[in-house]
Amino acid sequence: MRVLIAEGDHALYRRLLQETVPALQLFAGDGIELAQQAGSCPIWLGEPHLFAELLRAGHKPDWLQSTWAGITPLLADDLPRDYRLTRAVGVFGQIMAEYVLCHMLAHERELTTRLQAQREQRWDGRLPSSLAGRRVLIVGTGEIGVAVARFLQPFNVELVGVASSARVLAPFSEVAALDDLPRLVAEADYVVNLLPNTPATSDIYDAGLLARFKPSSVLINAGRGTAVVDKDLVAALASGQLAAAVIDVCREEPLPAGHPFWTARNLLLTGHSAAPSLPPLLVKLFVSNLQRYQHGGELQGLVDFSRGY
Repeated sequence: MRVLIAEGDHALYRRLLQETVPALQLFAGDGIELAQQAGSCPIWLGEPHLFAELLRAGHKPDWLQSTWAGITPLLADDLPRDYRLTRAVGVFGQIMAEYVLCHMLAHERELTTRLQAQREQRWDGRLPSSLAGRRVLIVGTGEIGVAVARFLQPFNVELVGVASSARVLAPFSEVAALDDLPRLVAEADYVVNLLPNTPATSDIYDAGLLARFKPSSVLINAGRGTAVVDKDLVAALASGQLAAAVIDVCREEPLPAGHPFWTARNLLLTGHSAAPSLPPLLVKLFVSNLQRYQHGGELQGLVDFSRGY
């Protein structure tokens, strides 16, 4: 079986796959090399933005396994949708949870302030706060959101979720519909955005919603940059409508020089590093899906193009 690999570190993916499934015929590279092999490979594995150009040029797989959780580049209006597309699932939960927990603890322990005090050679003996009893709103309760919630459970936080529609879902005390977001952000100490990029989730963190935040609350956006109206967030932070923001994803990446996020009050940029694709885990997922593909089983992470995820 012929597999086309389009990845920044395609040599590593190739080596891991050769060790795991030696019978596969693997073709990897970039640019012209990919285009030359695309037509003869029914299975594609790699980064969505690299495959978007192949699709635009008229090539098409039978099945494409994305190494990203997000597949936005493949949803462009001018691209075909009559093939099977699977996104990366089951591989980002813990590492995303570690990212969220890291920044929540850093906020409670005021690490940035203490580092500044050290630089000024000023003793800072204030007592820290704790996560115990904090209300954490996870906006986007898919596979990653549930994994983050379970990871946070031992820290004695109250977990509330937002999904496309209300439901009962452990370990959340409540999972409400997206329409309830204004009510829920007003009660949250931390708002963790993990929503995919869809028309329904674009620009939801605007001036109106940010005005509902508690002045002591923190927004962590590790979902999609399109969810936040940049100028509204900068203004809300400047006026103290919320205490801080941790922004991993932006509308334009890399963030251009001069963008207000660089100098915004109490805003930390983390450069789209929250949940990197780890090749060993992605290869394990691909091999599992390959077995399902070969035996006519249901693929993990199969994308519904009409919903965008």
